[in-house]
Amino acid sequence: MIRPAERGDARQICDIYNHYVVNTAISFEETPVSHDEMGDRIQGVMPNLPWLVSEIDGNVAGYAYASRWRIRSAYRFSVESSVYVDRKLVGQGIGRQLYEALVKDLRARNLHCVLGGIALPNAASVALHEAMGFKKVAHLTEVGRKFNQWIDVGYWELML
Repeated sequence: MIRPAERGDARQICDIYNHYVVNTAISFEETPVSHDEMGDRIQGVMPNLPWLVSEIDGNVAGYAYASRWRIRSAYRFSVESSVYVDRKLVGQGIGRQLYEALVKDLRARNLHCVLGGIALPNAASVALHEAMGFKKVAHLTEVGRKFNQWIDVGYWELML
C-alpha cells in the first residue's frame, strides 16, 4: 500500500535512511538523522509536495518524496525527487512503485520537471530512473566528499 507519509512514520523512515547515511555514499549526509528532524522534514515538504511511503504489513518498506529544486520563483515548476527502500527489501519493485505514484502525484500538481540526483556509481538508481523515463542531463565531477573519497553526481530529468 502506498500512502502519504505522516509525522509518526519518522522513526521507520529514519531506520531506512540512516542505514544509507552511515554505510553508503548514496546520501551526502554524514551523520544519522534524528526522528524529530525527520518528522520536521516530512512536515516541511507536505502539503505543498508529496512524501509517500510504501507500507507492508504495517511497516514502512520505503519512501519517496519531492522537494523544491531551487528557491528562486522561476524554478517553482521543477522539483527534485528522492526514493529510499529498506535495504532488506531492495530489488522487489518497491522503489519503482513509489516512483510511479510520486510521478503521478507530481503530474496532478501541474509541475513541469523532475530532477533526480544520483551519487555515482549507483547502477540500481540509474536503472530505476531510466526505466521511469528519466534522461541523463548532467554529470558533476567530484562535487561531494564522503568516506575520504570524492564522489561524482549525475542528474536525470523527467519532463512531466
